[in-house]
Amino acid sequence: MSRLINRKPDHVSRVLLGLLPFIIILALYIINSEARLAVNAQDKLLPSLHSIANAIYRVAMVPSRRTGDYLLWSDTWSSLRLLVMGVGFSALIGLVIGLLNGAIPLIKAPLSPLFTALSLIPPMAILPILFIAFGLGDFAKVMLIVIGVSPILVRDLQLKTSSLPAEQLIKAQTLGASSWHILIRVMLPQVLPRLIEAVRLTLGSAWLFLIAAEAIAATSGLGYRIFLVRRYLDMAVILPYVVWITLLAFAMDWLLKTLSHKAFPWYYGPNGGENA
Repeated sequence: MSRLINRKPDHVSRVLLGLLPFIIILALYIINSEARLAVNAQDKLLPSLHSIANAIYRVAMVPSRRTGDYLLWSDTWSSLRLLVMGVGFSALIGLVIGLLNGAIPLIKAPLSPLFTALSLIPPMAILPILFIAFGLGDFAKVMLIVIGVSPILVRDLQLKTSSLPAEQLIKAQTLGASSWHILIRVMLPQVLPRLIEAVRLTLGSAWLFLIAAEAIAATSGLGYRIFLVRRYLDMAVILPYVVWITLLAFAMDWLLKTLSHKAFPWYYGPNGGENA
């Protein structure tokens, strides 16, 4: 008798099982929406799918009367630009500082406590300080992502670097490798896949910081639009925007995962694709 823990779904079953929760959620939404609208046709909390489709068409396919832009696409570009900048700078800081902290004790001694302390500061608590220091423009929003994400990446990459087998470092030094060569040729290739994994894990936090910053001070962006229409309780726009943000985050995660598997297949092993 096959034990449950040893049974694995095939590809088709895995796809169907993955879709099942979303189908259930959609069905529950439709049932509750119809029930609320049957009682009050003007109810805005759970709009019908028809209302949501009309709202999506309005923001995605009809230019704004005020700006002439297609709101969904202009908001998406505005948010993605800031997110990529913030996550990109965070990844660079995390890689450089994390690698140096994990490899060189003289650098780890002063920097590790600093980044540990920074990682414990709630980024949203310093958002007003960032707006005061850097103004209400894009730079403050990018800095919020960097401050919120980079300390976590630094600590993660530091742990990965310091956990590399000591035998590798001893062999490299025995063969005459300098500290620079050990960093670049031995440590860096083994740390890069972990960097991509860490970035994937922090994407949700990065989106959170960006949406919060856009909600407070912005003239465009996905977070700005959500909190703008919130005044009118326009759930037909809010819900598609939330789903769209989720799809964008999922697409970014999938792209990073695919890049990591293509660039570093040795890191995942023969069955890594099912577990990463």
